[in-house]
Amino acid sequence: MTTSTPARPAPGDSGMNRRKFLSWVGVAWIAFTGSMAVMAAQLGRFMFPSVLFEPPLVFKVGYPEDFAVGAVDERFKERYGIWMVRSDKEFYALISTCTHLGCTPNWLAAEEKFKCPCHGSGFYKSGINFEGPAPRPLERAAISLSDDGQIVVDKGRKFLQEKGQWADPDSFVLV
Repeated sequence: MTTSTPARPAPGDSGMNRRKFLSWVGVAWIAFTGSMAVMAAQLGRFMFPSVLFEPPLVFKVGYPEDFAVGAVDERFKERYGIWMVRSDKEFYALISTCTHLGCTPNWLAAEEKFKCPCHGSGFYKSGINFEGPAPRPLERAAISLSDDGQIVVDKGRKFLQEKGQWADPDSFVLV
């Protein structure tokens, strides 16, 4: 009868032993920790960019004679997020954000109304809502005349029609 003995790896054999296994686990853990640190740094860079692309809250839009009577001026919609409206007796700046979910409505000159493309809210030239799910009128920004005669808009101060703030003299400029 022969008894079998377990086979031993020959010297120089590349079999996995406990020491090699633990060293591979250590290398994998260091690689995982490093990759997570790089990912956290990239996420931090994404969440806190070093550049701010917001337009100023206070800006000049020009002289009163630069605006046509009865018209909505869309020149400032892209850069500053406002429409300048001139009626027969006053100027006011409407903030171009729908009061429903914050989309940007479009001015439809042929229909004389602002129409939100997201959910169909409609606003008159005055900013009053008349159709769709918008719960309240558009907001106005503070407006005044500077010392040099130009119109100054301050988006940091907003006026709400439903609170009676459109009667505030800072929400419009008389022509």
